[in-house]
Amino acid sequence: MKKITKILKRMFITIIVLVLAIVAGVYFYMQQPQFGKAPSGERLERIKKSKNYKDGAFQNLNLTPSLAEGYTMSGVLWDFLFTKYPNTSPLDSIPSVKVDWNNLKPEDNILIWFGHSSYFIQLEGKKYLIDPVFSGNASPISGTTKAFPGSDICLTDDIPEIDYLLITHDHYDHLDYSTVKAIIPKVKKVVTGLGVGSHLEYWGYKPEIITELDWNESVNLYDSTTIYTVPARHFSGRTLKRNNTLWLSFILETRNIKLFLGGDSGYDTHFKEIGEKHGPFDLVLLEDGQYDVKWKYIHLLPEEVVKAAKDLNAKRLMPVHNSKFKLGNHPWNEPMVRVTAEAQKKNMPLLTPMIGEPIHLNDSIYSYKEWWGGLK
Repeated sequence: MKKITKILKRMFITIIVLVLAIVAGVYFYMQQPQFGKAPSGERLERIKKSKNYKDGAFQNLNLTPSLAEGYTMSGVLWDFLFTKYPNTSPLDSIPSVKVDWNNLKPEDNILIWFGHSSYFIQLEGKKYLIDPVFSGNASPISGTTKAFPGSDICLTDDIPEIDYLLITHDHYDHLDYSTVKAIIPKVKKVVTGLGVGSHLEYWGYKPEIITELDWNESVNLYDSTTIYTVPARHFSGRTLKRNNTLWLSFILETRNIKLFLGGDSGYDTHFKEIGEKHGPFDLVLLEDGQYDVKWKYIHLLPEEVVKAAKDLNAKRLMPVHNSKFKLGNHPWNEPMVRVTAEAQKKNMPLLTPMIGEPIHLNDSIYSYKEWWGGLK
């Protein structure tokens, strides 16, 4: 009996040591710079004054469960680890167009999509870069969430000087450490949500070039160009701590063009409210991809993308958040198939350019092929 007791005691000690070693390893790994830095000091004090910050965290306008009714986090994790879903990544290379930056005319008002939620806008001679992820990875662990073949044609070295870097929230597929670190010398100004500047300062951005806004605030950029920040239904966080920075969408408005630049969001009443207050929009960009009925409250389903565009009073819709990374369980091309069908059904003009293919924002007629058709 004593021998068995000693064996059990040794096993228990071994397990404790292993657990402590794993915890220590995770802790020290998470001290790496890509995990960012939580808001503190004056930044945190400003956050605490926001009406959208309660009980130590930012809150959505309406109750927003992480998972839909009937699902559990343990069940979703088990599903993620052990359920095999078909066609979640393409076998073929994603078609794309290499951007000719040298022949970009300053008078052209254009938008260029780089896959997922990264895109470039030139408007009235000013250059904007939104949620750039050019490292080929959408995870803090290198090589774990790799870009689809063909989708990662834009490199940080390619990017021209940027007047305004816009960051919708601090998730890894929108705020990429390697990318934003590399483009520091090219960025003149940054506009983002409350708290996100803490990461950027930690990575080397000067505080005087960073503007952090709450929902329903605005900043005049130059002449008659204004950026408005509006609510989204989502969450934030780069570590185990959630919602200590704000997630949002942008409205970019000039004398002649009004764009809705949507961050990640589930469907809710805010789209209708934004449309009534700020619409109509010449073009709205809305996330369409990495969805699942299990987390429908924080990501739009394809049919909801069109519904949200209608709520926003959009003249045209461009779906993003797809065709570059596998973050959901649906077939990789399903977002484009479903949103196209719904847009046709609801008479919503749809823009579906290839990665790198310029959209001329002043053109009234667009013609794009279903580039995903026939790809495996």
